[in-house]
Amino acid sequence: MAADLCGVLGIDLPIVLGPFGGLSSVELVAAVSDAGGLGSYGLYGYDHGRILEVGGALRAATARPFALNIWLPLPDEQDPDPSVVRRAAEALRPLYADVGLDVPADLPATYLPAVGEQWEAVLTVAPAAVSTVYGVPSATMLRQAHDRGIAVLGTATTVAEAIVLAEAGVDAVVATGFEAAGHRVSFLRRPEESLVGTFALVPQVVDAVDVPVIAAGGVADRRGVAAAFALGADGVQVGTAFLRTRQSAATDAHRDAIARVSADGTVLTRAMSGRLARGVPNRAVATIEEGGVIAPFPAQNWLTGRFRAEAGRRGIGELASLWAGQSSPLATRREAGEVFAELATGIPSAGTDRP
Repeated sequence: MAADLCGVLGIDLPIVLGPFGGLSSVELVAAVSDAGGLGSYGLYGYDHGRILEVGGALRAATARPFALNIWLPLPDEQDPDPSVVRRAAEALRPLYADVGLDVPADLPATYLPAVGEQWEAVLTVAPAAVSTVYGVPSATMLRQAHDRGIAVLGTATTVAEAIVLAEAGVDAVVATGFEAAGHRVSFLRRPEESLVGTFALVPQVVDAVDVPVIAAGGVADRRGVAAAFALGADGVQVGTAFLRTRQSAATDAHRDAIARVSADGTVLTRAMSGRLARGVPNRAVATIEEGGVIAPFPAQNWLTGRFRAEAGRRGIGELASLWAGQSSPLATRREAGEVFAELATGIPSAGTDRP
């Protein structure tokens, strides 16, 4: 159903850019979209006005389809106890000191914009597609998106999650294996209990749902693309290979970390955000894990974000969130166009037998 996926998204080739929370760039999205794929921009932490600004910039940069990505709130997540957050903040004091900052004296009233506020802005921008993580879009959200001609992509880390998303009415499912960089976006069970590899996950999701399936996790070159299609996928979503390119918003230190890490060198950790995520271990991760005090998400992400921002300005990779997948050694290209061309070579030609 690759042709169906392309038709749903209005794209030429079934290659989707992974949406990077905090690392997306208009230039990279436009590069992927202009090449014939679906550029995706992550909106984590963006308020209504900033989403409209990004939408305008994307419209100015490309006339091709693009996607926006939002995080859905998990139902059991509560506002964190301020005393817990303050203990976690105190544990981070050495990392703040490394960049000459004091531990925040005051905590924000809220750590993230309301999803409803973000959703209104997404509908106003009206991208070709919106992708969601950490849950199932509501019936109202799906109806509003479809009324505006916006395709909805849901993200699953297990077969059960894929079934729930398909039954809700999403237009395609992104089946993301544990090899992938960044956050493990599980929502039916704890992510530690939802660690299925791409090679096992994709064919089972294909068998379980009747909507197009996009394979994510471990895909970085033509071989990964060919493997995904052999497993029955209708498209691929690629993150780390594009993250290393000069067009992404990653720092040079982050790119260097992707370049040097081995396939077994990344780790799954809650240290940096309070949610489980895959990246390159560094001094910040080691310090936080050794301290044993991690605030719940999103408070932990807000706390580490204070020193991470300054570390990013100074090029200190040891204090950054160095998200990277297990395919990092295959991410060798510096130009987004080169990555896209390599991936496109792995797409089976029309008429090729597939499962």
